[in-house]
Amino acid sequence: MGFFNFILQVVAVLICSYSFVSFAVHGNKVGSNDIPSTLDGPFAPHTAPFDVSLRGNAVDLPDTDPRVRRRVKGFQPEQISVSLSTTYDSVWISWITGEFQISNHDKNITPLDPKSVASVVRYGTSRNPLNHEAKGYSLVYSQLYPFEGLQNYTSGIIHHARLTGLKPDKLYYYRCGDPSIGALSGVYSFKTMPVSSPNSYPKRIAVMGDLGLTYNTSTTINHVISNDPQLALLVGDVTYANLYLTNGTGSDCYSCAFPDSPIHETYQPRWDYWGRFMQPLVSKVPLMVVEGNHEIEKQVENQTFVAYSSRFAFPAKESGSSSTFYYSFNAGGIHFVMLGAYIAYHKSSDQYKWLERDLANVDRSITPWLVAVWHPPWYSSYNAHYREAECMMVAMEELLYSYAVDIVFNGHVHAYERSNRVYNYTLDPCGPVHIVVGDGGNREKMAVVHADEPGNCPDPTTTPDQHIGGFCAFNFTTGPAAGQFCWDKQPDYSAFRESSFGHGILEVKNQTWALWTWHRNQDSRSGIGDQIYIVRQPDKCPIRYTQTKRSFASI
Repeated sequence: MGFFNFILQVVAVLICSYSFVSFAVHGNKVGSNDIPSTLDGPFAPHTAPFDVSLRGNAVDLPDTDPRVRRRVKGFQPEQISVSLSTTYDSVWISWITGEFQISNHDKNITPLDPKSVASVVRYGTSRNPLNHEAKGYSLVYSQLYPFEGLQNYTSGIIHHARLTGLKPDKLYYYRCGDPSIGALSGVYSFKTMPVSSPNSYPKRIAVMGDLGLTYNTSTTINHVISNDPQLALLVGDVTYANLYLTNGTGSDCYSCAFPDSPIHETYQPRWDYWGRFMQPLVSKVPLMVVEGNHEIEKQVENQTFVAYSSRFAFPAKESGSSSTFYYSFNAGGIHFVMLGAYIAYHKSSDQYKWLERDLANVDRSITPWLVAVWHPPWYSSYNAHYREAECMMVAMEELLYSYAVDIVFNGHVHAYERSNRVYNYTLDPCGPVHIVVGDGGNREKMAVVHADEPGNCPDPTTTPDQHIGGFCAFNFTTGPAAGQFCWDKQPDYSAFRESSFGHGILEVKNQTWALWTWHRNQDSRSGIGDQIYIVRQPDKCPIRYTQTKRSFASI
């Protein structure tokens, strides 16, 4: 009888265990009873109903919110963050010391001297002692406007230090600052990426876009933290400081509220607020960023992207890039390429040539997964920014397809949308899955209008990329929308779309299966808005880098 009871207890444990485990790995295959995979596709297009009550929380946090206030004194470090280098054995630590300054145009601002405070990181695998030391560099940037009545800004001292010689998948502790003046931070920690191998991956990768600094952003980041990611991607549009005048007056629509502004102004302290707000996450979890249109921030002498390029550390040099707008890195068995939509991308451009070299050097036996990230989507069925990045698509899609890119992440459109596998607007089992996650919570609110709904197809002349120039979006010549600029129903390439704020989590299980989960802000932290296994088929979709003529597209 005792043995029989023991057997019953074992069976009960197995049943309970099964109820909590939704997948099982068998060799290179992951099986699931409930979660679909791309092998089940292509899927019939689906639109989730829009809940109008969800639009109300896209209101910016005020500068009185304790989460954005300066909590250090003197030259103590703040706005501390971690970012990756190209491989597991190196990371960047960034921080700011000293206070920003802002004053009217007719008053001179004396920037802080970057050389007055050292850039030192002490680190190790135990809290005490921190027996390694790295020295970095520092800089100060200014946002200046040559117009009377506008306020000019100069930053605190921004520090970047690169740590090297790190072990894979290892927890490290660190302090940053200037020990010679007693200005060191508290002890923080981060975990390095796994070694690049087809059998090792970060446990969870958070993917966010178009964050801003609203109450909805706060919910997004709280949910991200609860999902305990090992890496975070931000697919552009960071602070939305350019929705403000230099005096701190903001609006959901800059051009609507400030049509007479002599230049598109920004309120740079919003960057400092954002850095303070994000520190609990990004001082622990490496954050990799790509630029969006809200980072352009034009100023004196036509300078652009100054805050973006100054505040973040990028592995540009390590990955052979000459620009902060495009770079690449490995995270375990995943190779990421981060591309710039607001810098030249045509076939004779430096970026395109760099991308050719980078892709040619990827060894898929070591990093089987290839993920591309940039800001404006190529495949979005929303009216907002519809086919805006068509010239970039015409220039680069064939190259990415020929190297069998698996997943593309974008933002820009303030909603969520996941595509079927697609190439050149045609369902293609070897095309990447395009995922739009521009739903991080910014104050411009979410996109709710679809281009395929009656009366919502935009005028083609309004769609060109205003920042790069060129017109590439013509009526389709073949396919379901032949002779038209828009579909008259949800496009075949659009598998699922929903207007809700949220974030995504990518969990690569092995060299062919990855679980993608989209979490909505209105749900509990464990709630799921969309979920699918993305499955690679390298035997059916080999790398085939040859120049072929596009069968049909907007060219």
